[in-house]
Amino acid sequence: MIRKILIPVFLFLALAVCGQVPLDKDLSTVKYPFEVSYHKFTSQRQQLAMAFMDVKPSPANAETVLLLHGKNFNGAYWEETINFLKAAGYRVIVPDQIGFGKSTKPVYYDYSFQQLALNTKEILDSLEIRKIIVVGHSMGGMLATRLALMYPDMISKLVLVNPIGLEDYKLFTPYQSIDSSYAAELKNTLQSYKNYQLRFYYDNQWKPEYDRWLNLLAGWTLHRDYPMVAWNAALTSDMIYTQPVVYEFQNLRCKTLLIIGTRDRTAIGKDRAPKELQSKMGLYNELGKKTRDLIAGSVLVELDGLGHLPHIEAFERFAQPLMAFLKN
Repeated sequence: MIRKILIPVFLFLALAVCGQVPLDKDLSTVKYPFEVSYHKFTSQRQQLAMAFMDVKPSPANAETVLLLHGKNFNGAYWEETINFLKAAGYRVIVPDQIGFGKSTKPVYYDYSFQQLALNTKEILDSLEIRKIIVVGHSMGGMLATRLALMYPDMISKLVLVNPIGLEDYKLFTPYQSIDSSYAAELKNTLQSYKNYQLRFYYDNQWKPEYDRWLNLLAGWTLHRDYPMVAWNAALTSDMIYTQPVVYEFQNLRCKTLLIIGTRDRTAIGKDRAPKELQSKMGLYNELGKKTRDLIAGSVLVELDGLGHLPHIEAFERFAQPLMAFLKN
């Protein structure tokens, strides 16, 4: 599964000027905004290491927020949110899930949201954290939901930021085997990632500050480790497709806030769906309301004109309802 990518010196220098340098599977040359620790544990007969940031404020308000990243990201993209919460007195825990960021990329792993939730809880247990506020974005929203369902006594509040999984993708698009998904992942480039994000995240309006997060994805594609990264990406795509949470929103009992950028049109497998169904997928202007109605007592804040990443695209508009909910 390992392939070698040879990059001439002149090309390497050109890529570096653009922020494009080869990045290994562990992002070992990438500095996160805060100190990174590792939770080492055994899972599925493998020795794994899960990276996380534990940011402590001074003074502290005795509350802790867990931030869960999306599929195309890692914990580092929460930087502005971490600083915001830290300034308000919150301790902030930010893990990279197994298969993502600086955490282990296993050769084989039976990915499930239950397993990722268990792995995350083990970090919290190791830190002796018994009560937590959970904020999940995109795939992190699906994981946050599973975490709240599995450990309801631990979750004081739940915030879902443009979560995927607000619909069952199996109803729209045919199944893609993990092998086919892996083959597709291997074809990714800087331009393919940017085209996808332009279309679904940013409404074809690119800003220079988005390059930082794009480059972390694209840098992987230039490294000989990329097949391992691509393989884990295929496995987690399968997890998202086959393990919907939409049917269990009604079982959530914690205080819940939905922050939804209504311009978002993200939907897993949309490109494989029949043409007549593609326009019906990922309609967050409708899905936010439907999800609010499924979660008893939940609050919906719709951010008109924003897409899949409100905390990146327009931080102040995201931060205001977040803080109001945390203080309520």
